[in-house]
Amino acid sequence: MEPISKHTGIVVPLDRVNVDTDQVIPKQFLKLLTRHGYGNFLFNDWRYTAGNTPNPDFVLNAPRYQGGSILLARANFGCGSSREHAAWALLDYGFRVLIAPSFGDIFFNNSLKNGLLLITLPEAQIDDLFRSAESTPGYKITADLPSQTLTDEQGLKLHFDIDAVRKQVLLEGLDDIGMTLKHEADITTYETKHHPSATLYSPVDSQAAAKN
Repeated sequence: MEPISKHTGIVVPLDRVNVDTDQVIPKQFLKLLTRHGYGNFLFNDWRYTAGNTPNPDFVLNAPRYQGGSILLARANFGCGSSREHAAWALLDYGFRVLIAPSFGDIFFNNSLKNGLLLITLPEAQIDDLFRSAESTPGYKITADLPSQTLTDEQGLKLHFDIDAVRKQVLLEGLDDIGMTLKHEADITTYETKHHPSATLYSPVDSQAAAKN
C-alpha cells in the first residue's frame, strides 16, 4: 500500500452521525473483481438521485469540495458491517485522511491496513473544523503524521494521538504481509533450524516459479 507521511488536502465536511459502511458503499456494488472502481459508487444513495444524476444537495457534488482528499465526519463513522470495500471506495475516490470523533472498530482496522490515516479528535475540535470547512471555500488542512499534528493556513495547530505501531505501518506503507516480511530473516533462521529438509521460497522466488 502507499505510505503516508505528510498530506495536505481540501477538507470535505460530511455532517452526519453514524454513517455505516452500507452507506459508504452499498451492497449492490461489491462485485468488482479488483479494488479499483469503487470510488464511483462512494456514498451512492446520497450522491445520486433515482435517475442516477448527481444530487446537488450532497456535499461531494458541491464544486467547492471537488478534489477533496480529507474527509471530516461525525461520531461513529464506518459503523455497521465489516466490508473492506468501504476503505477501498474512500481511497479510490481520492481520500487519504479521515477525521472524526470516533470510528467503527472494524472499519478503523480495515482502513489502516489499506493506507488511510484515521484521526480522532474531541467533539469540540471537530465542531471548529466543520465551521472552518463550511465557511472557507477551498479550506485545506495538512496532516503531519511524524509530528502528529493538524495545521491550516489560519494558524490552526492540533495534536492527535496514534498507536506507535499503527503510525509506523502507515509511514512505511506496510500491510500485514509487509509487516511479516520485515522478519523474513528470523523466519528463515527458525525454519532452517526446525525444518532443515524444507525448501523455503522468498516472494521473489515464488513469483518467478509461478511465471514458469
